[in-house]
Amino acid sequence: MDKLVIEGGQPLSGSIRIHGAKNAALPILAATLLTEGKIQLRNVPRLLDIEVMLEILNALGCIAVQRDDLVTVDTSGADSSHVPEQLMKLMRSSIFLMGPLLARFGEVCIYQPGGCAIGERKIDLHLKGLSALGAVIEEQDNQLWCRASRLKGCDIHLDFPSVGATENIMMAAATAEGTTVITNAAREPEIQDLQRFLNELGASIIGAGTDTITIRGVNKLTPCEYEIIPDRIVAGTVMIAAAATRGTIRLTHANPVHLTSLIHVLRRAGVQIGICDDIITVSSSGRPKAVDRIVTSPYPSFPTDLQSQIMVLLSLAEGMTLMKETVFEGRFKHVDELVRMGADISVDLNAAFIRGVPRLYGATVEATDLRAGAALVIAGLAAQGKTVVEQIHHIDRGYDRIELMFQRLGGKMHRQTPAMKLDLA
Repeated sequence: MDKLVIEGGQPLSGSIRIHGAKNAALPILAATLLTEGKIQLRNVPRLLDIEVMLEILNALGCIAVQRDDLVTVDTSGADSSHVPEQLMKLMRSSIFLMGPLLARFGEVCIYQPGGCAIGERKIDLHLKGLSALGAVIEEQDNQLWCRASRLKGCDIHLDFPSVGATENIMMAAATAEGTTVITNAAREPEIQDLQRFLNELGASIIGAGTDTITIRGVNKLTPCEYEIIPDRIVAGTVMIAAAATRGTIRLTHANPVHLTSLIHVLRRAGVQIGICDDIITVSSSGRPKAVDRIVTSPYPSFPTDLQSQIMVLLSLAEGMTLMKETVFEGRFKHVDELVRMGADISVDLNAAFIRGVPRLYGATVEATDLRAGAALVIAGLAAQGKTVVEQIHHIDRGYDRIELMFQRLGGKMHRQTPAMKLDLA
């Protein structure tokens, strides 16, 4: 297994371009199945999750290829609605294929999706939404079958503003008969990006970014070219890293509007933030201040995907911060690793009490999930001495060569790959 070796204590500096959003690209890749022909997607990051989604599309009969940040998907040959179990178990976002495959083939067979172990993430809202559109759902030998001869629009209220369920319903309803209205819909920027993509294909959808989305079904969608939005979580990770190392950096190709809640917290912590169009500057020269209380919640509130990273910064702050995690119950697994580095953090159920310390110290730690891994990289960059982060395949799911990204900003880190053993017998 690869490891990241980090020599901490160096303030980050320089400029970096933010790559495309994983959480926007994955549902959009799934949505390519709604049409027949060749689609080109730009600004697609090179990530393990993207590789898995392209493998799934190829297994379904498509021709999906990535060169740099350009992905071309030809869906003309798609001939299967059965998602391979071994690929589905690799990635949670494979669930996005349910809506498009059901809409195109009238049926879909899936298995329980995999992904990071950050708590229970049920798919019941996905199934309820598809069922409301007319799908019949059966479970057979660990397989989940959804079938519908014709999907029909209806009113759907989500008990929780689930991003995945909102997106699956949007894709399934895009070519359904009649109008579908989703209330208590998720409002994330990635949903807005999916709406823009679907409308470029010829769909008729309004309301993304609000809690009510209206989809008027159309008979046919046609291929297009499209550019994925920048990744707000990657941007946020880099911003926090700059603050934690007391550096000064410049982010380009970022969207400050998508980062409003983080910017508010950073400013409360004493970090200097400058904004000009799609450029964000971050500067911090002293010890951060504690922020009395942060609560993760669906967009536009503070994102759960930045909770572990901001915890690193606040573990170095003057004073105490209360962090409440309300989205995923298993998202404090990084705390034990930070404590190994000298952080003073205690957890009680879904609350973490962070008492700032003057400094962190290098240690060998383990990435337990994608965002926890990113947090440990930030901690290593800010700490005194050498940090080794293990199990970094989790990090590779959401960051395009994170070590190169931070090397461009002066971070002293590299990827250590075990030497291959030769069988000389």
